[in-house]
Amino acid sequence: MKVAVYHNNHDLRLEDRPTPKVGPGELLVKMQACGICGSDVLEWYRLKKAPCVLGHEIAGEVVELGAGVSDYQIGQRVCVSHHIPCNKCKYCLEGHHTSCETLHTTNVDPGGFSEFIRVPALNVDRGVFPLPNEMSYEEATFVEPLGCVIRGQWVAGVKPGQVMVVLGSGLSGLLHMALARATGVGRIIATDVDPARLEAARLFGADHTVLASEDIPAFVRSVNKGMLADTVLVCAGALSALEQSLQSVERGGTIEFFATSEEGTQLSLPVSRFWRDGLKIVTSYGAAPYDLQSAMKMIASNRIHVKPMISHRLPLEKIGEGFRLVSEGGKTLKVMIQP
Repeated sequence: MKVAVYHNNHDLRLEDRPTPKVGPGELLVKMQACGICGSDVLEWYRLKKAPCVLGHEIAGEVVELGAGVSDYQIGQRVCVSHHIPCNKCKYCLEGHHTSCETLHTTNVDPGGFSEFIRVPALNVDRGVFPLPNEMSYEEATFVEPLGCVIRGQWVAGVKPGQVMVVLGSGLSGLLHMALARATGVGRIIATDVDPARLEAARLFGADHTVLASEDIPAFVRSVNKGMLADTVLVCAGALSALEQSLQSVERGGTIEFFATSEEGTQLSLPVSRFWRDGLKIVTSYGAAPYDLQSAMKMIASNRIHVKPMISHRLPLEKIGEGFRLVSEGGKTLKVMIQP
């Protein structure tokens, strides 16, 4: 089978490898679509494990069943979660599934950017989701990123009627806007360094857009009757975005660091203001199985339209071009890899 091996953002090599053999309780899935995530192109994060096969927004067809598998059948269309929680540790029992050690150590073999994927028994048990008839493979690749966004807004305590600022209008920012619009957030203000992405933000739910180089707090006040935002979602890893979040949140509001920053990034906090104004900072990583189930329902019911977010479709042989497009940003939104 063909696999795309990641060495760095500018070096992805197509290799021939033996198709994985499935064991008891496992599945073999033929990849039909796999999205390139923004986290896939974070070199400082990915180089630690290189060379490796990336790809975790996986949709495909079941082509082989391991011994004892009875809940799935050959030819069934599924999406596959690469990380799954144990559901019984302290973190899971307290609702912090994405802090679970099992979630951080499980994965599929070898990765989504591969013609065939072996799904371990634990992932089969709680990380494989049959696709509704009305959902395409392409749409199914959004279940994982939208699940992360659903969890992020739950962690941030987003409520209908609130004013939200989304700092960064890449794919995750757009999904946040689309979810917020679908769930009744009152006003959405989006920022980005690229005018093309601000145009996309207006298409997917933003009421107001502004270049990230502008005075963001002043802009928020100008469109919100002198008030700042109830919730600020940081969907860009730049230090400037983190700093803008501290200046853009209203008293009693919440800042969420949804995107990650490069290791070693330091942020100076105005502690006295947080104490006096009742501000909160929260973070969100990944998604639990029930977040993914919620995402699937929202996509299948067309409450969130994800297909218009696909800007490029490329075969596995051109994955290097896909990584270049995602790294450069601009008009590139979701790059879809297909076999």
